[in-house]
Amino acid sequence: MDPNPGVLNALPKTIRFRPPSETQRAVVDLLDQTCLPNQVTRLECFDVDTLHDAIVRLVVRGAPAIGVAAAYGVLLAEVQEDASLDERVRAYRIAADRLATSRPTAVNLFWALDAMRSGIDRFLREEAHGNAPDPAKGTALQTRLVEIATQIDREEAGRCQAIGEHGAAYLDRLVATDSVRILTHCNAGALATTGIGTALAPVYCLHQQGRSVEVIADETRPLLQGARLTAWELATAGVSVTVCTDSMAAQVLSQRKIDAVIVGADRIAANGDVANKIGTYGLAVAAKHHGVPFLVAAPISTFDSNIATGDLIPIEQRSEKEIRQPDRSANAWTPREADVMNPAFDVTPAGLIQAIVTQLGVIERPTELSVATHLNSAANRSI
Repeated sequence: MDPNPGVLNALPKTIRFRPPSETQRAVVDLLDQTCLPNQVTRLECFDVDTLHDAIVRLVVRGAPAIGVAAAYGVLLAEVQEDASLDERVRAYRIAADRLATSRPTAVNLFWALDAMRSGIDRFLREEAHGNAPDPAKGTALQTRLVEIATQIDREEAGRCQAIGEHGAAYLDRLVATDSVRILTHCNAGALATTGIGTALAPVYCLHQQGRSVEVIADETRPLLQGARLTAWELATAGVSVTVCTDSMAAQVLSQRKIDAVIVGADRIAANGDVANKIGTYGLAVAAKHHGVPFLVAAPISTFDSNIATGDLIPIEQRSEKEIRQPDRSANAWTPREADVMNPAFDVTPAGLIQAIVTQLGVIERPTELSVATHLNSAANRSI
């Protein structure tokens, strides 16, 4: 499916990649999301450590975008132009292992790096009996990995579009009126992917169809991804958006007509439990209490069949400075004597989720069986 051109043309591209050549090294060029909304600037990453740091610092963020950035990042491994095949393989594998340590929760990171590792393994099997000179094989491997990373990028955009179309069709069944009001948390839009997003993809599709769509964006403390990123992204794309603080969300659900809550996901367990940005669980509880459908939008790559339940999903613990000094100034927001906790994610039980929307369709009332059935259908289709 073709990506939504209106949204993608309105917003700067999250990730750009310049492949290596005889005269220049590879570059992963990132939209620096730490500077939004006040400044639109980019960070060029020429080596693995710089990209690793960019992922940790949330220059690039959102599970799908992290995966794409990491796939390209393998090509940032430092190798000489005349390097042997063994030297290149060693450098690429070290790069993949290093990038895998950047963030622990977003499973797309590991999925993309595994795709690159599998590409290396397939190449080695194919070339085991070839007669080409060793440096030529190394160059051919480099070319193959560029193709794999580019394909991951391109297919990510297609998956986003499909999620948007399935999500928009599902909302059509839920909402009888021409106007739709959505509450969302964190940022799961174009900035978090290389397409039109996951949670925001249905919004963009409805908007393109001429529907009246309004989004209420949770501020999303402590790093304000909703206030800084979702609000900026939607406003730039011409979609009506209002920001509320996280502590206002339950009140908004009780007093304003919210048609659905839609969020993204960083990892989904085999039973349908969903890890997403901290604050999602509380929002799901409030939505359940007020009878508002709670939807999750994510590609198949976000599911982790090796994790039985959400209790087993590793939760990233981030720096206490994000709580003590969120504005990055010398002014502390908490006394030194107080301890600080800063989990980046929480887990929403499947029982609170009305539906999970993927590029293949909708899993209503997710259970271990319905998730497995959906993933098995994915295994037999091109995704």
